[in-house]
Amino acid sequence: MSAGLFLAALDTYVVVTVLPRMMFDLALPLDRIEQATPIISGFLVGYIVTMPLTGALSDVYGRGRVYLASLAVFAVGSALTATAGLTTFPSESLAGLPWLVTGRVLQGLGGGALVPVALALAADLFPAGSRALPLGLVAAVQESGSVMGPLYGAAVAGAASGLGGWRAIFWINIPLTLACAVGLAMAARAGGSRPATSSATATVDWTAAGLLGAGLALLVLALYPDDPSRRAVGSLFIPLGLAAVVALVGYGWRQSREADPLIPPALLRNRTFIGANATNLLVGAVLIVALVDVPIVARGVFGLGEIDAALLLARFMVAIPVGAVAGGWLAGRIGYRWAATLGLAAAAVAFLRMSGWQPDELGRILLGLPDATATLALCGLGFGLVIAPVAAAILDRARDREHGLASSLVVLARSVGMLLGLSALAAFGIRRFYELFNRAPLPLGSDPAAAAAALQARFSSALLEEYHEIFLIAAGICLLAGAVALATLSGGGRRASTVAAA
Repeated sequence: MSAGLFLAALDTYVVVTVLPRMMFDLALPLDRIEQATPIISGFLVGYIVTMPLTGALSDVYGRGRVYLASLAVFAVGSALTATAGLTTFPSESLAGLPWLVTGRVLQGLGGGALVPVALALAADLFPAGSRALPLGLVAAVQESGSVMGPLYGAAVAGAASGLGGWRAIFWINIPLTLACAVGLAMAARAGGSRPATSSATATVDWTAAGLLGAGLALLVLALYPDDPSRRAVGSLFIPLGLAAVVALVGYGWRQSREADPLIPPALLRNRTFIGANATNLLVGAVLIVALVDVPIVARGVFGLGEIDAALLLARFMVAIPVGAVAGGWLAGRIGYRWAATLGLAAAAVAFLRMSGWQPDELGRILLGLPDATATLALCGLGFGLVIAPVAAAILDRARDREHGLASSLVVLARSVGMLLGLSALAAFGIRRFYELFNRAPLPLGSDPAAAAAALQARFSSALLEEYHEIFLIAAGICLLAGAVALATLSGGGRRASTVAAA
């Protein structure tokens, strides 16, 4: 299952480095990047909308069946993405964009479904109190795929330049998904049928799951900033936002009337369950700050090129899977509460250091390493430490037949947090940048070179000050999330592991 999860994670960010070429082949103007945002947001919509349903489906129909069905959807989406624009003439190539976006949505649906199913399987195979390390390993596989995605996409597209370029990325997915399916079937046969078993007592509330998924999908579309230079939310924010509210209210009404609701009331009353999801929501909101803002600072303040900016962010991304494994191991020894709090404290310290970054930051040395490298690695390590203890705390509170649903909520909380953080970041960042940029008039003069230099200096100064404030806010959110984790999480540690083993 982890192999398939790794493959899907690769495709989460695989289009980042090949997006310009995809736009060129579809005859989309490169100076209108907003037209290509559905290629990215389509995957996100599919990823989030499937979360409430597939975990619950795996509780009813078995992990193996739902996993194999998800792989099939992912493969179909890959095939659609690979063939986008091939059947149209250049003057009609915009018709290829809906085809491509449809493929990316299906990839998101299938790939997103793999995450809660893999987490639920880990919860099935290991007892409460002993799940943190295997959950950390699953998270490390997923995060490793996300880290390698952009580089993998560029490498495959470059190596297959004579065989379709970027299309080869998605063609390769088809035999790889088949290999993962065969591997799972062989493993299940060799190790017993437990991963593929189903529950005769569990049921799926299709209406509630549909309302929740539709509400979240509409929320993604409403909040996704399709033109950040003009607005912080989507162009259809009001109608889509209202539709999202209607769907989510409908889900709440349905939940309150069902004898066997999608999310059991006992979970909603559990302090650790609520606290862990709140922690995950805050973690997602602040994680997007690092993912989006570090490359912007690298290019706008440090003057790095596109590749060097991506490599700077990689110092943060590479540390996340390392932290995920370390967090799983640590949670088994000091408990979920302290492992998560330690990780969030480390991330807060890193953001606090980032709030003091200067234009010459890349030349500074700390403990024999470039200061920025050490800071970004500490930040990624901190975020990684949080993953396993929070997931284990949620899964320990769910019954065996609810592991799929609980795993869905683990991922869903962080994904929604990232979405809300992205919207808030765009809203605050755009407004604050222009306030700082326009607070004093530019010096007048007839020398064009001097005027251009003054304009560039004003731009860099405003950008740096804006991100000083954003990184400081991020540090505060990390501390808030740490306080929530400290107050609400329970479980893990040597004692819990001993009891579970007994």
